Amino acid sequence: MCRDRGRSPRKMVLPMKAPSFATLLCLPLPLLAAERDDALKLPDVLISASRQVESRTATSAANTVFTRTDIDRLQPTSVTDLLSRVPGVQVAPTGGRGSLPGIFIRGTKAAQSLVLVDGVRIANATSGDSGLQFLDVDQIERVEVLRGSRSAVYGSDAIGGVIQIFTRRSNGPGLQPRLRMAAGSNQTFQRSLGLSGGNDATRFNLGASLDETAGIDSTGPSFASDGDHDAYRNKAFNLSLSHTFGERFEAGLNLLDSRGRSEYDNPFGGFDPVTFESFGQQPYTDFSVSSLGSYFDAQLTDAWHSRLELAHSENRDDKRDKLSAERFVFNTYRDQVTWQNDLALGERNSLLLGGDWYEDRVHASTDFTEDSRWNRAVFVQHRYQGERFSTEVGVRHDRNQQFGGQTTWSGSLTVPLNAQNDVLLSYSEGFRAPTFNDLYYPQFSNPDLDPEHSKSYELQWRSQLTADSRLEASLYRTDLRDAIVFGQDSIPRNVASARINGFEMALAQQWGAWHSQLGLALIDPRDRDSGHTLARRARRTLSLDLDRELGRFTVGAGWQAVSGSYDDEANRNRIGGYGLLGLRGSWAATDELKLEAKLDNLLDHTHSRALYSYEGAYHPYREEGRTLLFSVTWTPAL
Repeated sequence: MCRDRGRSPRKMVLPMKAPSFATLLCLPLPLLAAERDDALKLPDVLISASRQVESRTATSAANTVFTRTDIDRLQPTSVTDLLSRVPGVQVAPTGGRGSLPGIFIRGTKAAQSLVLVDGVRIANATSGDSGLQFLDVDQIERVEVLRGSRSAVYGSDAIGGVIQIFTRRSNGPGLQPRLRMAAGSNQTFQRSLGLSGGNDATRFNLGASLDETAGIDSTGPSFASDGDHDAYRNKAFNLSLSHTFGERFEAGLNLLDSRGRSEYDNPFGGFDPVTFESFGQQPYTDFSVSSLGSYFDAQLTDAWHSRLELAHSENRDDKRDKLSAERFVFNTYRDQVTWQNDLALGERNSLLLGGDWYEDRVHASTDFTEDSRWNRAVFVQHRYQGERFSTEVGVRHDRNQQFGGQTTWSGSLTVPLNAQNDVLLSYSEGFRAPTFNDLYYPQFSNPDLDPEHSKSYELQWRSQLTADSRLEASLYRTDLRDAIVFGQDSIPRNVASARINGFEMALAQQWGAWHSQLGLALIDPRDRDSGHTLARRARRTLSLDLDRELGRFTVGAGWQAVSGSYDDEANRNRIGGYGLLGLRGSWAATDELKLEAKLDNLLDHTHSRALYSYEGAYHPYREEGRTLLFSVTWTPAL
């Protein structure tokens, strides 16, 4: 019998066949793509930690997983709405739909966390923003969040953690069409259409969606031109395709493309160089975030699995103004190659060995001194799984075109106290290369910047309290050095150091027909030089979801609480805390027809996570008040 905590020796059996739920939980790691597709639908497995399928409890990384079943149950408006439920993850947007999300994992900033779509890096190389706010949740099969540095596996940008998004997949042989229509507050309309299916050798999923809303007025006191609502429109397309050649080889591709327009307010206004006065604008961004990845899987021997990935991603940002000819274009392109080998060294030892290469290119209306750079790396990770303890040791060496060699290490020790409790100790290092804006933006950059570095220490406790209750808790510390801040005249400098201490807890409980999920995070994110709290980091966050099934009906509620924070590094401008209550429900009218409704911010609380400046005073960005959304989903049987 398999032990899902990953302490018993496990061996993969060939030939490859469609695995059962129990089989997937017991498998090591290397799976061909069809089996990876099946694993994407399981809540108790993880792919992102070591780039291979494994039990969630076998990895050293603190993690949270949302499957498509979770997404359908929670009915999130966006990916960032989903991420706000993860303990240790904070979202600090600057307005309504389509605004910058401000993702903070364990107190680190957005540019210090890596975002992947089907294994493809999608971050904008100029700003460091990943464009998560532009991904349509209807096109997503699964979201995995790793908290803590994973630079020893992924290299640059993974100081805070890793967010990996997997696009929709087939549910098995045959054809499965789906249609979803939704309408709600602020003239919100959502349409989604998809078709998936295949046979024993070939699988596919094809989907398209359109999401649009009139939005809200995200600012208070400002220019008269900012008094309009900020509309948002997103057209998304997804394609996944895989084909098996015999029992040991498989190839496929994954495509995701999201593009549209996002309007926003600019209380800073435009600047007239003749009159030296500011003037109102009506700015908007034409955006495009896309990723294309292809892969080739091979089970070369019973002990050797190899995977080659070729990928391309684009992040396009075209900012314009309806009231003037002002235009700023920042388009970045990334090509990526990854080769990974998984080797079984006996029954208790395994080795992950590989390398990757990627190149960033910038096409912008602003002239950069350098507009491209490459990064190549090799990595190796050894894992030992014994009855009394398990270990994981990894090292990665990056060679960057601009910053030379960077070596990062990680190590962990897992000790089972008994059949229900594990204790984990881990250490990890991380680094982040400066963005093109940091290095080369005319008049506001510093080409002499060094990469940011981190060291993290973590103690985890994982406990199966009862058959229906599971607790995961983490106590951690992260030390940052050479942190990049904008100093005098808005010039970035490596002057800051920070210390982030934190505690996280996730508790999942089944109460008969009820299911609850609690997430709690406490952090102390401090600038070590000034002693101030890092900007826009709340010290306490809590998320609680409660759901119950009543035959064909389901009802649920969600509560999110965020403590106060500061908008600036000097801690002069405080932002108040808040709590938000939401309700949701669904009715499966037939096996093919499902109706859903959700009510967000039931009490219509005014809240904000960021401030803006207008005429020397600071004001909060507005977020959506009470909103209602109805949807109908049709999945006819063919």
